[in-house]
Amino acid sequence: MSAVSTPPTTGAPARRDAEATRTAILKAARHLLARHAHGDITLKAVAERAGVSAPLILKYFGNKDALFARVMSFETDADALLDAPLDQLGPHMVRHVLVSQSQLGADPLLRVVFAPLHAEQGDILRANFRAQVTERLTERLTGPDAGLRAELAVAALLGLGVVYGLARGPHIRSAAIDDIVRRYAPLVQEHLTPGPPRP
Repeated sequence: MSAVSTPPTTGAPARRDAEATRTAILKAARHLLARHAHGDITLKAVAERAGVSAPLILKYFGNKDALFARVMSFETDADALLDAPLDQLGPHMVRHVLVSQSQLGADPLLRVVFAPLHAEQGDILRANFRAQVTERLTERLTGPDAGLRAELAVAALLGLGVVYGLARGPHIRSAAIDDIVRRYAPLVQEHLTPGPPRP
């Protein structure tokens, strides 16, 4: 009897599945990190929220520390957050925060709000946030007080994220994203645009 042959596979579906699994694991870990102290989060809890097994997390990330090193990085989030010309960056950032929360279920910045929960890991979270978000934004700004203006712009985004995602303000959540961008983006853009030097 001849053996049954199977057609060769390209591997693309497996790669897509693997990427989707990694994304689900990271999203679950981010969700838990925003609600619990780092030391209280178990791989089992991450696995249950992601709908995978704990050994699968180990396969993809190695261990809990490696997983949370990825979760505590803002590098990829900052790439997307800052991906617009400077004169359009305020509206882009406001829209990105709102779309991330409303459609993707993950805020690009809010993890830093919970840094006090995480002891030494909180220091890492804060340091990453400064280096990967506010300092990168500062480098893009021209004019005086670039560092202060960058932090004020980011503070405005964090406030928006807190009210939308954590306080879950009913009015802001029922408003159209375009309307919020129209109203809120000028506040952010004002900090990004250099004005006359202060006396």
